[in-house]
Amino acid sequence: MKIRLVARHIATLAGTLILVACAHMGPGTVAVDRFDYSTAIANSWKQQTLLNIVKLRYMDLPVFVDVASVVAGYSMQTGVTVNGVASSDRAVQGSYLGAGGQAIYTDRPTITYVPMTGEKFLRGLITPIDPKNIFSMLQSGYAADFMLALTVESLNGVRNHSAGGGGVREADPEFMRALALMREVQLAGGVAMRVEENKTKGTVAVLLFRRDDLPADIAEKSAEVRRLLKLPPDQQKFTLVYSPARGGEGELAVNSRSMMQVMSAFASFVDVPEAHVLDHSAIPGIESSGTTSVRIRSGKDQPSNAYAAVHYRGYWFWIDEGDLLTKRALTAVMFFFTLVDNGGNDKVPLITIPAQ
Repeated sequence: MKIRLVARHIATLAGTLILVACAHMGPGTVAVDRFDYSTAIANSWKQQTLLNIVKLRYMDLPVFVDVASVVAGYSMQTGVTVNGVASSDRAVQGSYLGAGGQAIYTDRPTITYVPMTGEKFLRGLITPIDPKNIFSMLQSGYAADFMLALTVESLNGVRNHSAGGGGVREADPEFMRALALMREVQLAGGVAMRVEENKTKGTVAVLLFRRDDLPADIAEKSAEVRRLLKLPPDQQKFTLVYSPARGGEGELAVNSRSMMQVMSAFASFVDVPEAHVLDHSAIPGIESSGTTSVRIRSGKDQPSNAYAAVHYRGYWFWIDEGDLLTKRALTAVMFFFTLVDNGGNDKVPLITIPAQ
């Protein structure tokens, strides 16, 4: 009887350990890894973009490193040892049962980083954004006053505020007024964009000012927008072209900014410590006003409730979680980075860090 009981215990223990060793662990990691890695990459992207914007205010070199791949590798090594002796009632040594087991779990992700360098990436930074992409974002719902204030230097020769070359130029009053009115016209459905075929240029973007079925006050504001931007008062259709100067008949000249100019304009609203301005380590900024009242704050102490925060030159720079306008501006900058030629096909050195 005792021999059978011991044998039964041995079989039960061995079977339990085998079942544990054979359990699948892969499927349970998918949901956790997918969301954790995507959150970590998104947060690091925000922080990298914010840091480079702050660095431009100090005339420092922006550096971008992209996450090329994430390979999450798991392994489980198990071992089971069972031994025992079952003796008769008359045996001197008696019966005994010995069992042992071990499990080695390894989580070894490999993350590959690609420094974004080379001619293509530099060209992507300094090449003006295609006006079609800017107005496509307006068509998708982005506010006209916000988006145009961030991404254009001038519209038909009417100038936006500028922060290039270490100095700051205020915007023309007509520009700010035109943006505010365009936002109202946009909300009323009085402005739209479409892409048309052109026999000589391929596809071109066309901006349309509607006239039919608009309230009288919106129609008047639409007409004032055309007057402020020096467009023909009775024309409703304008082809979008890139040009720093006033466009020709039937054209709306958009002097769009490059990504470097967009970031420099954003950097002009960084709340740089006064000591850094006085010792000339940072260039002067611009006061927030009107539709461009974005703000990147700074302080000695790490913020407790920040959308994104970075530490630079002994200070913390951050965007408040409740500052929706600045959060939207940072998101737009990150979005435009996906539209420029980032030089991803260049052969560049890889930095691979095995995390153990």
